[in-house]
Amino acid sequence: MLARHGVLSGLAWLNFTKSYMLHPNFSSSSVLRRQDHLVRTLCGCNAKNRRRKIVRAMSSGGISSEADADSVLRTLTPVLDPKLHKGQAGKIAIIGGCREYTGAPYFAAISALKIGADLSHVFCTKDAAPVIKSYSPELIVHPVLEESYSLSGLSGEDRGKISKKVLGEVSKWMERFDCLVIGPGLGRDPFLLECVSKIMKLARESNIPFVVDGDGLFLITDSINLVSDYPLAVLTPNVNEYKRLVQKVLNCEVNEQNAQEQLCSLAREIGGVTILRKGKSDLISDGKTVKSVSIYGSPRRCGGQGDILSGSVAVFLSWARQLSSPSEAKETVGSSSENPAISGCVAASGLLRKAALLAFEKKKRSTLTSDIIDCLGESLEDICPVS
Repeated sequence: MLARHGVLSGLAWLNFTKSYMLHPNFSSSSVLRRQDHLVRTLCGCNAKNRRRKIVRAMSSGGISSEADADSVLRTLTPVLDPKLHKGQAGKIAIIGGCREYTGAPYFAAISALKIGADLSHVFCTKDAAPVIKSYSPELIVHPVLEESYSLSGLSGEDRGKISKKVLGEVSKWMERFDCLVIGPGLGRDPFLLECVSKIMKLARESNIPFVVDGDGLFLITDSINLVSDYPLAVLTPNVNEYKRLVQKVLNCEVNEQNAQEQLCSLAREIGGVTILRKGKSDLISDGKTVKSVSIYGSPRRCGGQGDILSGSVAVFLSWARQLSSPSEAKETVGSSSENPAISGCVAASGLLRKAALLAFEKKKRSTLTSDIIDCLGESLEDICPVS
């Protein structure tokens, strides 16, 4: 309490703040939050200083450490500026959505907008497009993907032409996007997965980051070369998806006793991708370091929270890359201590957990994914107030 009124300073203030924030009953003071925002605004917190903040928030000894998600969120979230124009706060695209699954791509896309991205696109099958459009007029929906059932009776040559047409439709937009999310509601249709494989290769050629979730993980587990040695790729597996990845890549079973070391080895073996292993504590690694986010979330495990996470990672990853110089952003994600992929994962994980807890406090057992999405803005405002 004394620290908030200026009595403590220097090293004493830093020690007090660290211990205070780690207390299980800690909740951000509105005074502290607004002071932080005022300092950022008046002092012109530039990209270099913000990168230094990320390093401080993410760094500590040992192979695994608890990341300061609140600090990373404050650093990555851009100050709203009337000089900005549409698109500068992020243009995200979701590759997914088929006949059976229309909710997942919507959850990922609308979450990106709720957090602060300016534009959110969905590339889905023709059957899924009208349904997804009906969920929200805010989304830009492209009904360009095809499934095998619509190609029955066609020759291999004709199928190849359709595949090229799909890729052509996506390629017209590719350079406009800051990040892709590949997999929500994708399904496992062979022709559809074949087309998405080509989209992933196109994204790599264009140096566009992408987050792989859901059935996208099913695809890359059988074709690991789609993401191997691409440091702009982020994988967000759940328990079962992670198990399949470990079995495929490391040829062993999941080892919970050495979870951090195994995760680091998996990311390193795939070639420096960033992996966010979802669980009681989210573990994040790029093969060099491991960060954990253990903020208490919600005991309500309604489906769709992973889709919120993937859309959120895409936004924060985009914002983190904007803090790097243009040359760095095109060539590399930087050193592990300030890897935009890791800081983006930390921010997304922390925000989702806070929003899930807030939604549960309001709705209890009836909490749905849509309730959590409604709490994203309030949770981010609590950490990074606009004014």
